[in-house]
Amino acid sequence: MKILLIEDDVEISDMLKKFLGTEGFEVVTAYDGESACEKFFDDEYSLVLLDLMIPKLDGMEVMNAIREKSTVPIIIVSAKDTDSDKSLGLGLGADDYVTKPFSVTEVLARIKANIRRTTQYSAGIERREDTITWGKLTINTEDYSVLKEGARIELTVKEFEILKLLVKNPKKVYTKEQIYSSVWNDTYVGDENAVNVHISRLRNKIEDNPRNPKYVITVWGIGYRLGEEE
Repeated sequence: MKILLIEDDVEISDMLKKFLGTEGFEVVTAYDGESACEKFFDDEYSLVLLDLMIPKLDGMEVMNAIREKSTVPIIIVSAKDTDSDKSLGLGLGADDYVTKPFSVTEVLARIKANIRRTTQYSAGIERREDTITWGKLTINTEDYSVLKEGARIELTVKEFEILKLLVKNPKKVYTKEQIYSSVWNDTYVGDENAVNVHISRLRNKIEDNPRNPKYVITVWGIGYRLGEEE
């Protein structure tokens, strides 16, 4: 597994590269936004670790550039720890967010969890054909593709996992805690923001009118459910 580590603090970069190397990862480092984009588009990576405060192009600009071409998992590792910073990062396409200072074991756990979600379906763990048509959407849970009236919709792994969770259980209302535990495969600690941001991004991609959603319905005071089939 090859990871692109974008971090301008040489000490932190060297520490992470050395530690992840002992865990079997190949780590390519970049110390500014311009070289990060060059390295990303010149090779293939399983995951990107991205600091937000980097020179030349900042982390948000780098993430925008990556998301225009790829759905590779992106984990932000940043000293910016406010809810607004996390919301902005997740809203622009990050899959996870780790605040500094951090433990290397926490970063490793997040890396493994995000890579596991992407490699499970590409490696063929779920090999049965499983296509669900719901309204204008066709969702294939084998190859993680989504079509809307025949046009492909690019979803990140977490966006797809949320949609898959709802369409596989169309009559169930999920709390934010249940969605987080299922999709993030982690203990819910009251971080509603991550769920809210990913629901908003998912709606922007699949709904005709995100302000009046037909697929991902809010059940006030409880959580979310799948809308009635058209």
